[in-house]
Amino acid sequence: MKKTLALVTLTSSILFGASAAELTQKHCASCHMLTTPKPEMIPELKAPAMDAVMFHIGLDMQDKKTMKDFIVDYVQNPDASKSVCESNKVQNFGVMPSLKGTVSVKELEAIADYVMATFPSKTFVSMITEIQRNDKVNGLLNSPFLINREELPHLTKLLVMNWDKKSLGLSEDQKNKLLVVRNETLKAVGDIKEKVTALEDEIIELSVDDEPLETIAVKVDALAKLKAEATKIQLKCLKESLKILNDKQMELLLPFWDA
Repeated sequence: MKKTLALVTLTSSILFGASAAELTQKHCASCHMLTTPKPEMIPELKAPAMDAVMFHIGLDMQDKKTMKDFIVDYVQNPDASKSVCESNKVQNFGVMPSLKGTVSVKELEAIADYVMATFPSKTFVSMITEIQRNDKVNGLLNSPFLINREELPHLTKLLVMNWDKKSLGLSEDQKNKLLVVRNETLKAVGDIKEKVTALEDEIIELSVDDEPLETIAVKVDALAKLKAEATKIQLKCLKESLKILNDKQMELLLPFWDA
């Protein structure tokens, strides 16, 4: 009897898995890639790969019930404010069309169970971790700031990632004020960054050409002055943004930062 029950359970699982996989293929694959994309493919995708979707859901939610409820609701009632992806990515891809009436709740629940069990793949997690690590390194190499530590947040970047999220809850008045701060900051830092890059190239060239240290030192002092100016602009941006955001919003953006 136990063997019979075990066989029935196993058979049901296999049938359910195949059914869920077929439903996912039918309703999701036309937009969401169901295999792991190569890094160079990501910018060309029509929508985030399923690996990426589930990677972000996993970052935002820990328990399976919350994840399942979110998937079922979002597919029927998609909205940018509900998205777990960065707001700038949502702007690039757009909001998915609602599948309400196209796929039943029961089918959505089966799809949710399947994608939670299948994605993201270990290959994708390793790849995205490496991409993020390289982005961080490149950010440090190309930074015009004196201080490049996580303890001193680049708030403009964090705001871009969370701009339209309902959980952050930015009001229109806050957005207008933050945009003024962001635009002023980007312009000022951008102007300095061009000068920093040119000076760094010049210092490297002088060093390779075996120029006297006294000659190079003048350039180094000028570079340090520019980076100090850029850092002051960054700090001003942080201070002005803090005045616009409330405590709850700051906690969401910087959960481990003690302001």
